[in-house]
Amino acid sequence: MAHSSWLLTCSPWSTFAALAALMTSALVLSYASSSFLNQRAAYDYDDPYGPDAEPSAAAAAAAAAGALVPRKGPGYPPVFAYYITGGRGDCLRVTRLLKAVYHPRNRYLLHLDAGAGAYERARLASYARSEQSFLEYGNVHVVGKGDALDGRGPSAVAAVLRGAAVLLRVGADWDWLVTLGAADYPLVTQDDLLYAFSSVPRDLNFIDHRADSETHHVVVLDQNLLQSTNAEISFSSGHREKPDAFELFRGSPWPILSRAFVEHCVAAPDNLPRTLLMYFSNTLDAAEFYFQTVMANSQRFRNSTVNHSVRLDVPPPPPPQQQPGADQQQSRYDALVGSGAAFAGRFGDDEALLQRIDEEVLRRPLDGVTPGAWCAGGSGEEGVAESECSLGGDIDAVRQGAAGRRLASLINSLVGTGA
Repeated sequence: MAHSSWLLTCSPWSTFAALAALMTSALVLSYASSSFLNQRAAYDYDDPYGPDAEPSAAAAAAAAAGALVPRKGPGYPPVFAYYITGGRGDCLRVTRLLKAVYHPRNRYLLHLDAGAGAYERARLASYARSEQSFLEYGNVHVVGKGDALDGRGPSAVAAVLRGAAVLLRVGADWDWLVTLGAADYPLVTQDDLLYAFSSVPRDLNFIDHRADSETHHVVVLDQNLLQSTNAEISFSSGHREKPDAFELFRGSPWPILSRAFVEHCVAAPDNLPRTLLMYFSNTLDAAEFYFQTVMANSQRFRNSTVNHSVRLDVPPPPPPQQQPGADQQQSRYDALVGSGAAFAGRFGDDEALLQRIDEEVLRRPLDGVTPGAWCAGGSGEEGVAESECSLGGDIDAVRQGAAGRRLASLINSLVGTGA
């Protein structure tokens, strides 16, 4: 079936799906265009997407203080851009995740979706504006008006694309985009992550992908594309056959994407990202398809993939009726830390496991950011207080630990084998 007819294959839902597709494409792509035409900041708490938005308090303070800019090029670590998302009740979890993955070299955009209350969003913004480290380096920004989304629908893809456009506009000096949810957590320090990726070609994309084996896909309507409050997606009784114009791929919705590929998806210099954005605008679990399919069908990027997202799911806890023993807890911890992965997802409410990672892997002090060689103390070891990490150490210095060596070994094996 030619791709010119895939929006018209079934039921009255197709009309609404087509409208959603066109509106989503127009909104995302028009915003991306304005992002590159207007170089002023677009991340203020009041209106992060407006082309005339003023710089945030954090950015203004950093500019006034002459915030350090990370040095780039051979011999220097890369720069990551983090898009961290959460929903209702996730303010504290997003804050904790930010502290765990913070490094002055990187950039951070925090987003609470439309399901979160105004108080939560204001509280998150207040924290970002009050933390001394964030003010000194001016690299933490908060989305002021959350996107409406359902993680199963195409609105999740639209939110990532809009967040990526903001991060490109805030500063396109980063090398990779990392998307994390409130239930995710790092398994390595940022020093370890930066060190492990220092020797990796900056054009590689770490994206889990495989050819889609389904012959038909259910058609859905994601009303979040058309409104400002969260709504559940609606299901059609019809199905849609696979297109002939391109091959579908799917995988983990949490890839690590190169800046060049992100720019390609946001600015859409050719029709492929735009066409696939429209195609997936009425597809279930679009976040598992979009980036994988764009990359696999792109002549420019199809050979720049590493078939791994360097993350894993947290091993499930024992059943509620079974009291977890020390051996089971140790087994789950060992599986995570020994995997060599950079991140893990779906932690749930396992505070004991998170606390152990904080203490033994990240060496993160209570209510502080993860220390590293960038701290004024320079040790990155246990006992370095958060206040010492905000005094202007060398942000271009990183130090590898045991977890970083495991991650570097995993990445080298993946890149070396062309996975």
